[in-house]
Amino acid sequence: MAIDPALRNLDIDLPACPQALLKLSMLMSDEDANAASIAELIEQDMALAAAVVRTVNSSLFGLSRRVETVPEAVRYLGTREVSSLTFEIGLRGAFPPSDLLNALWDRASRRGLAMGRAAPDLDLDPWLAHTAGLFAESGQAALLAHDTAGYTALVRAAPDELDRLDDEVVRYGLNHAVLGGALCQSWGLASDVSGSVRLRPLALRSLAGAFGGDTGFMPEEADSEWAMEPLSVQRLMALAAVVDAALAGGNARVIEHCSSALAPCAGLDADALQDAVSQSVSRLQGR
Repeated sequence: MAIDPALRNLDIDLPACPQALLKLSMLMSDEDANAASIAELIEQDMALAAAVVRTVNSSLFGLSRRVETVPEAVRYLGTREVSSLTFEIGLRGAFPPSDLLNALWDRASRRGLAMGRAAPDLDLDPWLAHTAGLFAESGQAALLAHDTAGYTALVRAAPDELDRLDDEVVRYGLNHAVLGGALCQSWGLASDVSGSVRLRPLALRSLAGAFGGDTGFMPEEADSEWAMEPLSVQRLMALAAVVDAALAGGNARVIEHCSSALAPCAGLDADALQDAVSQSVSRLQGR
């Protein structure tokens, strides 16, 4: 995917990917990599390893006993969840903290976990799904770092993400989804991940249209846009949107409606998408 020309006109510096995460990404794409090698890589960065162990022991994971080391965490949660957690910690650390960003990263953490756990039931790669969930709103973090006061005011004026996209283009020349896709590229993530992040607005508009909202284009236009993308990207987009609806408090009926609306766009079975998301989110919420 080529870098959007608007990025060349925006004076913004995307944070560099930490070396440990670059190496971790390469390990996760290596079929011969094992749990020991991944744990060893994480432990080479003492601060990162400590943060991983601390987060694994939080209530989010609900372990029955406390873990003391990264290898223990890998044994309990698996390489994918620990590796994704490491990426989450690195992503959080790449931007100045704020209340707005803390809420964004909390959503990203839960979205990533839910997507990664739902992925196997949909024949999706759990690592790609988890990473796509983590980075889905990362462009907003970049805009906040670039223009903290201005973007904070913009978010307050348009709290709905879909409503905010056009305002971002007017103010910055591009929306946060394009910027997030570029961040994924610069961090060496898979093209499916960067594509799903960049195209997040398409899934949001499709859902809004399914619920009777004014999306600015006809249903056949949405279908055409979906059809232009690889099936793997379509499925990550659909999964992310349905997971977001579930995490936002959607009940079974809402999840069913969202799944029915988006599954056909991504060549998925609506019942399978609904069941995978419902089970994943229920597990995450301890129900």
